[in-house]
Amino acid sequence: MSWSAAQALPAPELDVERWFNTGAPLSLADLRGRVVLLHAFQMLCPACVQRATPQAQQVHERFGRAGVTVVGLHTVFEHHAAMQPVSLAAYIHENRLRFAIGVDRPDGQGGIPMTMRAYAMEGTPTAILIDRQGRERLRRFGHLDDLDLGAALGRLLAEG
Repeated sequence: MSWSAAQALPAPELDVERWFNTGAPLSLADLRGRVVLLHAFQMLCPACVQRATPQAQQVHERFGRAGVTVVGLHTVFEHHAAMQPVSLAAYIHENRLRFAIGVDRPDGQGGIPMTMRAYAMEGTPTAILIDRQGRERLRRFGHLDDLDLGAALGRLLAEG
């Protein structure tokens, strides 16, 4: 996706059925003025567990005060029976995740969840960067290198 703000499209709103680590539901509209890292994952996805989710926690810890909000999106498109909210709560606790995490609303037919569908995600992990105006500026399926992510966050934060 291009870095040009003129070509960036508004990011679709999140369609979440349950939240963890937040006192109230989040919306992208409420996060305007902050850079958002939307971290889409599944707790049984090896690349998510080993690399992407720890990376999201690091971004939360290191960039939170600088104007970046990390929002996790547990988007289950396979192994539905094994990835229930009670299992996710244990995963969050065991991995000491402190950023807000929403459970993507199922489509009701065992298919692609609603937010995953709205963003046309290819799978997990997926990292999406949303600028301060609520526009999607970067989307990456698979692991996003730490240096690339840091550089992208720096550029968005510098835009003011």
